[in-house]
Amino acid sequence: MENHPITFNADLIRRYDTTGPRYTSYPTAAEFTTEFGEAEYKACAIQGNNELSPRPLSLYFHIPFCSTICYYCACNKVITKDRSKADEYLRYLSREIEYQATLLGKQRQVVQLHWGGGTPNFLNNAQMTELMQVTRQHFNLAEGDALECSIEVDPRTVTAESIPLLNSLGFNRISIGVQDFDPQVQKAVNRIQSEQQVNEIIKAARNNAFHSVSIDLIYGLPLQNPPGFAKTLDTVIAMSPDRLSLFNYAHLPTMFKPQRRIDADELPSPAEKLEILQQSVAQLTAAGYAYIGMDHFAKPADELAKAQSEGVLHRNFQGYTTHGECDLVGLGVSSISSVGDCYSQNLKDLPGYYAALDSGQMPVMRGVVVNADDHLRRDVINQLICHFELDFARIEHSHQIDFKVYFADELNELKSMQGDGLLQLGENGITVLPAGRFLIRNICMVFDRYLREKSQPAGYSKVI
Repeated sequence: MENHPITFNADLIRRYDTTGPRYTSYPTAAEFTTEFGEAEYKACAIQGNNELSPRPLSLYFHIPFCSTICYYCACNKVITKDRSKADEYLRYLSREIEYQATLLGKQRQVVQLHWGGGTPNFLNNAQMTELMQVTRQHFNLAEGDALECSIEVDPRTVTAESIPLLNSLGFNRISIGVQDFDPQVQKAVNRIQSEQQVNEIIKAARNNAFHSVSIDLIYGLPLQNPPGFAKTLDTVIAMSPDRLSLFNYAHLPTMFKPQRRIDADELPSPAEKLEILQQSVAQLTAAGYAYIGMDHFAKPADELAKAQSEGVLHRNFQGYTTHGECDLVGLGVSSISSVGDCYSQNLKDLPGYYAALDSGQMPVMRGVVVNADDHLRRDVINQLICHFELDFARIEHSHQIDFKVYFADELNELKSMQGDGLLQLGENGITVLPAGRFLIRNICMVFDRYLREKSQPAGYSKVI
């Protein structure tokens, strides 16, 4: 499909601005249970291995360490300046790599690899080299450009001199955390970095044949306002990244302790946040970026935009991805896997993670086995959130159902959204209209059986 234009309707956004899942999985992590453990994970992996054509693999490595705390952060991280802690972590991570590789086998090729965090470049050059060598030793990594290999970096701690090493290790995509260039905002969230630092990393990435450069921004941070964020966005656009992520800051200080250091009185009002969002969309689309969905924008030539146009875009715990055909294997503390008919999550604390591996066990903390109804609804939600349209016949053929009978209640509920101009219910499918693209989470929530069964869903961020 072609990328649709987007319409910003502030009144509709206010009316639909509730909380809800981001649908990086279905069922969402809220449905994971501790009744699921190592045995259940192994059974799912073995079942996948025994398929006629085993799925290729996508590997995610969680590097939890950061040398300083960013007050807005809701990630699983360990704040320390002691770089030796990474040596211990890598010893245990190598053990998990060996367990997973033995279970999954070398016949399954790895076509995607991502290091996230935390701050992956907390690792020094020798540690990064060692981790990649261990990975190649145990897994069958695709060669050259056939491997989509990405890393998240902190521009305060990575240097332009590090970029050639990353490229020599196989990395060909880089994501840079920026959030905001306004000095007052940076001070308020304890993340001070310069435009020059970011520019030098981007220049080095371009000079070292990185295929994609992505920049992460956050709106809704303390002391942000429309004019200030417009200036940040103008600076970012001039840097010409291939992709941009524009995340909505969710202030949940009861859940995330670092956020207690943020002065809530300094946060922009809901009206200001909407103005920042509307203005940002206008700036990015005027600069030629396509709205991929949720928080993501990309140049038309970028792989994400191409995948969306070709109808093969997918969504998982890393966000939007071009490799929906893969089993996702998460390695490291707190990481999440999607293998075969299950989701699983590793233990979230280092002592527990280490203890499990010391006892010869995989560090699985919880998970869920996906049933037929979950597969069906996951397919529906993925099509809507990635492509903004749904073909009833395709779903009926894949899942052997009568769509209008199976989803009679959901289709009836969507009529009010049709009346508000968010979508069009046709005889053969659903089309999300330009005014509904910002509210795609609301539309997907209609098909979420677990959400429908809960009287008061909790722990989710605002949809806008």
